[in-house]
Amino acid sequence: MELGKVVKSNSHCDYVVQVHDRMAVSSPPGADDFGFGCFVKLADCDRHWAIGVIYNSQLFNPSFLNNGPRLTSEPDPLFTPDLITETRTLLGVVLIGSMAETGDQTYGVHGIPRVIVPVNTPVYLMNQSEVYQFHLNEQQRPQFCYYSHLLRCGGGFAAQLTQQVLMELADSQLFSGAEQRALEMLCKELAWKNTMAVMK
Repeated sequence: MELGKVVKSNSHCDYVVQVHDRMAVSSPPGADDFGFGCFVKLADCDRHWAIGVIYNSQLFNPSFLNNGPRLTSEPDPLFTPDLITETRTLLGVVLIGSMAETGDQTYGVHGIPRVIVPVNTPVYLMNQSEVYQFHLNEQQRPQFCYYSHLLRCGGGFAAQLTQQVLMELADSQLFSGAEQRALEMLCKELAWKNTMAVMK
């Protein structure tokens, strides 16, 4: 599902995505389609650019605090021009890696992508299969190498974001055995750190 397009960046790994509305597409994404901690891919028909995680959202409403004149009665439809709703939903996305291919194998490369993602690049919600492929390395072994990067660059909610991402990965049962146990251990460790940070 295409969520929207890149409209600006705050840094090399921090991008702002404008969510599609009814003026842009016939079937815009719903509020449940893009949430805190969702994995997204930035790609167009020419190439794949990066993988990111939604870490923030912002509602833009230009009519807020607009103190212009208002009508005292309902407007006459014959003399009222078409009004376009200029409200926007903006998403903050932190880039955590990219996808690569070797032969018939697809795997994730974790870390800050080297390339700069262009403006207007489409942004898509990743499905479970794509999330799983991103968490495999070139040897098709599980990897979670963006852990510390997400804690540093995930905005004001970085600790909660990282904990939620790890919990959802653990609950998805995409991994098994030692990898699943490692995920659960990371979740418990981060939950303990978050609890202790609040108590200080």
